[in-house]
Amino acid sequence: MGLDIGIELLTLIMFGSLLVLLLAGLPLAFVTGGLACVFLFILGDERALNIVPSRIFPLMTNYQLSAIPLFIFMASMLERAGIINDMFDVIYKVLGGVKGGLAAATIIASTVLAAMVGVIGAAVVTMGIIALPAMLKRHYDPKIAMGSIMAGGTLGILIPPSILAIIYAVVAEQSVGELFIGAVIPGLLLSGMYVAYVIIRSYINPDLGPPIPMEERISTAGKIRLISKMSAPIALIVVVLGVIFTGVATPVEAAGIGTFGAFIVAAIHRKLDWQTIREASIGTLKASAMVIWIMFGATIFVGLYVLEGGQQFVQNALQSTGFGPWGILVIMQIVLIVLGMFLDWVGILLLCVPIFVPIIKALGAQSFGLDSPDDLVLWFGVLYLVNMQMSFLSPPFGYALFYLRGVAPPEIPMTDIFKSALPFLALQVVGLLLCMFFPEIITWLPRLVYG
Repeated sequence: MGLDIGIELLTLIMFGSLLVLLLAGLPLAFVTGGLACVFLFILGDERALNIVPSRIFPLMTNYQLSAIPLFIFMASMLERAGIINDMFDVIYKVLGGVKGGLAAATIIASTVLAAMVGVIGAAVVTMGIIALPAMLKRHYDPKIAMGSIMAGGTLGILIPPSILAIIYAVVAEQSVGELFIGAVIPGLLLSGMYVAYVIIRSYINPDLGPPIPMEERISTAGKIRLISKMSAPIALIVVVLGVIFTGVATPVEAAGIGTFGAFIVAAIHRKLDWQTIREASIGTLKASAMVIWIMFGATIFVGLYVLEGGQQFVQNALQSTGFGPWGILVIMQIVLIVLGMFLDWVGILLLCVPIFVPIIKALGAQSFGLDSPDDLVLWFGVLYLVNMQMSFLSPPFGYALFYLRGVAPPEIPMTDIFKSALPFLALQVVGLLLCMFFPEIITWLPRLVYG
């Protein structure tokens, strides 16, 4: 028989060693999986190792997860077909005359992009390459320019088809479609708040975001011509999200339609060749494999922790704080924000959600003033997605900050990138609080769609 360690000490050892190894720069997937196997061996006997296949197999055979590589592939095809550049160009010329218009255009383009691309890195890097030089050339304040690129880029985590929502739904055993629909209004709300912030600040101080000069603007007829150029990719988004929302197809089927559509869109833009397909396939393979490996590692790690009584320990610890249900919810959100500074989103999802969701369910829908347990899990799920969006912007290890660092001009110091994220982080906190205290923001649309 293995060692007998108390759960308090075990919590410290397991999560402590996890943190140490991650700070040493080892990849999350192998750290969680490797540690889990080591602890399984120390704590249990050879029979305990059976957790490994029993936790991984349900993931391997999960139908919902096949939407992930499909959505990633659709995104890489659209990106390689040069659609993102075209789109920025269109929105940028349509809005260029407004003060702060380019920053607003960046956020709006990112919002549309988020509806095509469920992955974050792509949006931030692409916008950093296209939009940042365009804004700096027009004498935009670098902080507003960088902030709008990073904030817009993180919307991909929230606005469907988000990869994170698919994984969350699988782990929390929830409907993917419902989570997608619940995330629409919070996503648009945040996007609207970013745009309003940028435009209001530019109107107060026009030096921050000057409108583009008269000779670069285009006529209304020209704008309509430009928008028609974007009809194919926008039709694709409408179809993919439309079949999910109307319930005609499951998210996986919709992802298949989207992938097929991406081939057609690439062909219309004359970018369909073996080179494009090969690059998109390899990119998809790398991204999907990373996500799936992290899921494998983290699910064994959490499985072991729950088996050793971790779930009960966390629940008792939260209840003994003496806070009510709202207090516990706030603590959970703070834990997620703090973890978001250090871990990546798939890891946080798999470490926290299996422990948090049962606790929230046990507190009951009534204690949060909601109608049904279904509303409760949906609301918590979308709160989680909104929260994870913050993790991309929060220093010191926010992914968006480093994606942008990779493409920003070298003379911009890292401290400026950090500072430019702060006002948008504050807006995200406001968004999170709004969604917490007004659950209708999340539950209204799914109720409308599903009755």
